[in-house]
Amino acid sequence: MMAAQSDIAIDVHGLTKSFDGRVVVRDLSMQVKRGTIYGFLGPNGSGKTTTIRMLCGLLTPDSGEGTCLGYDIRTEADQIKRHVGYMTQRFSLYQDLSVRENLEFVGRIYGLKAPVKAATDMIARLGLQGREEQLAAQLSGGWKQRLALGACTLPSPQLLLLDEPTAGVDPKARREFWNEIHALASDGLTVLVSTHYMDEAERCHEIAYIAYGELLTHGTVEQVIEQSNLTTYNVSGDGLQDLLHELDGKPGIDMVAPFGASLHVSGRNEKKLEAAIKPFRESGKYSWSRSEPSLEDVFIELMNRSKDNFR
Repeated sequence: MMAAQSDIAIDVHGLTKSFDGRVVVRDLSMQVKRGTIYGFLGPNGSGKTTTIRMLCGLLTPDSGEGTCLGYDIRTEADQIKRHVGYMTQRFSLYQDLSVRENLEFVGRIYGLKAPVKAATDMIARLGLQGREEQLAAQLSGGWKQRLALGACTLPSPQLLLLDEPTAGVDPKARREFWNEIHALASDGLTVLVSTHYMDEAERCHEIAYIAYGELLTHGTVEQVIEQSNLTTYNVSGDGLQDLLHELDGKPGIDMVAPFGASLHVSGRNEKKLEAAIKPFRESGKYSWSRSEPSLEDVFIELMNRSKDNFR
């Protein structure tokens, strides 16, 4: 029996999970709307994958509660799993089967009424025509990724989990992959994706930054940038590496990072930042201009801060 449809795909409160006495996710609460592409960012080992698995009933939290697709994540996990497609970072289809054979096999496993037709339709949708009889092992990274996406969406799930899906894939294949994800979301599919790529994060409808088990910020990209309260300067000139070393760690300066032929210098307290950079601006050696903080500025600053918290 299907759970009642609502605009909210995932609604959880106070999720906490420990492994071997170490807290991996701490008191996490969030909502995800249906048809949303929701991105999870954060350092390796920060609890992103554990969070995603708890959100959809694949992992039981030590404490906390909530629903996924209208089902209780604790007591109705089996019902949730029937509506979830999971694409792992590692290619997990059969290398010695062809594209067509892999898709038909998945169709039969899920008990689709017409697995051959379903496989043929998916091959057409993903532009895999002409490669039907090619062995999965012979596909490039981008085509393997496309096949894996086809396999996990073949049973028409309501929720799709993507764990760093484009690691090691070229930029063109990544863009095509994301175009397909957006097409699926516009059809009502909810997508949870963990990623390290800023351009991918910017393609998500909403993002959440998790560091060492804690949700530090979430919202649209615009909201996350605004909530950071960062004041950012773009600095150009000769000897920027020397300037970076001089500025790094100064009170009032929360982030210094090279961006192309310039430096981005940011701080959460505008007055303290202005005081810290004042002597360097007055020296006249560099050109300073105020700029809007980018998502990458926010990401780096959050990484620096969360590393300090962890220590």
